[in-house]
Amino acid sequence: MPVQNQYGQPIGESLTHWSARPQPQSIVLQGEHCRLEPLNAQKHAQDLFDAYASAADDRDWTYMLIGPFHTIEELTEHLQQVESCLDPKHYVIVDSQSNNAVGLIALKSIDSANGVIEVGNVAFSPLLQKTIAATEAQFLLMRYVFEQLNYRRYEWKCDSFNEASKKAALRLGFSFEGLFRQAIVYNGRSRDTSWYAMIDKDWPIIRDAFIKWLSPKNFNHQGQQKRSLSCMRLMPRSNPS
Repeated sequence: MPVQNQYGQPIGESLTHWSARPQPQSIVLQGEHCRLEPLNAQKHAQDLFDAYASAADDRDWTYMLIGPFHTIEELTEHLQQVESCLDPKHYVIVDSQSNNAVGLIALKSIDSANGVIEVGNVAFSPLLQKTIAATEAQFLLMRYVFEQLNYRRYEWKCDSFNEASKKAALRLGFSFEGLFRQAIVYNGRSRDTSWYAMIDKDWPIIRDAFIKWLSPKNFNHQGQQKRSLSCMRLMPRSNPS
């Protein structure tokens, strides 16, 4: 039964001790396979340009609000424009083995008063896509949002035609919440937006699944997973660490 007020009307749970959450900071989030660090155009532009240039064509940019970047000058100009932004707050994903920047990710639509934040501007190069580091990068940012910034809600939004993004959202543990028709106009076309989210109550199970999935025991000598991330969420939880 939901909580009721003095008139017998159902109302949401009480948050009498709630306070606004802090803004995302320029910090380094260290993992085993990668690290997230604040975007620095001068430091990261060449690595990112080389990483994006490894793609065979421009299809990775079809559903992005930015790009493609065909020259280092174009990319550098964009990075210089966004590196000091507080919303979206950009982080570079650096591969632990090569020590090269291989992708971008951001926290955006930051609503600190209500504890709501979105992960977006996800631009993973072919050097990062479908790697353990790609999954770990998402986990590092989620953990920062829920455990250090203590936000209540973490959102993921994408073009409704972007099947890869929709599949990734579900794999990572987001729940589909609906379709916002004709939500925005971008790249000269209309976009229906698919909306996903997870909340702080979901986080313990999602966190435990990531830890199990990222364990070296979950991969064979060829680096292939033994159990999927989705499967891990169905397993009994481990004792909190």
